[in-house]
Amino acid sequence: MLRLDQFGFFALWSPYFFLFIVFLIVLFFYIAKYKRHWFEESQPLALRHKILFPMAMLLIYIMKGSPIDLLSHLMFTFHMVQMAILNLLVPPILLFGIPVWMWRKIIAFPFIRPVFAFFTRPLIALVGFNGVFSLYHVPAVLDFIKMNIWIHAGYTILLFIFAFFMWWPLLNKVERSRELTGLKKMGYIFADSALITPACALIIFNPTPMYETYTNSELWVKSLELCVPADTLSTLKLPGPEAFNLMPLNVDQQLGGVVMKVLQELIYGTVLFKVVTEWFRNDAQEEDSSPIYG
Repeated sequence: MLRLDQFGFFALWSPYFFLFIVFLIVLFFYIAKYKRHWFEESQPLALRHKILFPMAMLLIYIMKGSPIDLLSHLMFTFHMVQMAILNLLVPPILLFGIPVWMWRKIIAFPFIRPVFAFFTRPLIALVGFNGVFSLYHVPAVLDFIKMNIWIHAGYTILLFIFAFFMWWPLLNKVERSRELTGLKKMGYIFADSALITPACALIIFNPTPMYETYTNSELWVKSLELCVPADTLSTLKLPGPEAFNLMPLNVDQQLGGVVMKVLQELIYGTVLFKVVTEWFRNDAQEEDSSPIYG
């Protein structure tokens, strides 16, 4: 595998995106401390908020601003790592990292409320996220999206938003009236895992490379414009995608599908464990608080 430093500092570390992430973190703490009067029933940030929100921002930067973003265009495996972290791990961290009193204000905006209420319905949230994710990994669609920086950015943001919608019915502590019961949460997680499986299976069990932006030299170079400055890219003499891959292209594709499925199962399994323990704890508390007759 050839060295990555030839792509330049901006391609490897995205300094402008780093400044944007720092700005969001500073803005979050500024609003939480100095503008709490904007929010009803606001409270000082708990320790978990002070840790989880910056953690989520750091993960976003690592996935989209560090060398991992460049690697995601060179190797399909890293693309799937990026997909899993951004859409399956970051949203639940942000859900817990932003305090409830902030979430209430955010989803109460007139232009947000009806959209949020519709797309966070459990069935729609499940089908919406998995549909958008699966469509993204149809070969013709992914190759098309990676040909234009604005289409790619728009679809990535859309998928991230649908990931939020998908996690909301399962983890939200804001709309208690819409919170799923323990048994329904378990069913929701199993359904979510099942719906994402066909896309992963298509990638894992296909013995030939499907994506031209990872195999066709011309389209591959064009897709690198998503993260490498055009003036830098024009000076490089790139031998082809195989030179930047640690393994044969078909193996890279199959490993990407396996990595996505394994990470998804680990994240869903962790959430399932939390759901089950919380369910049993709540049942035990209800039994302890119930009156005893006789």
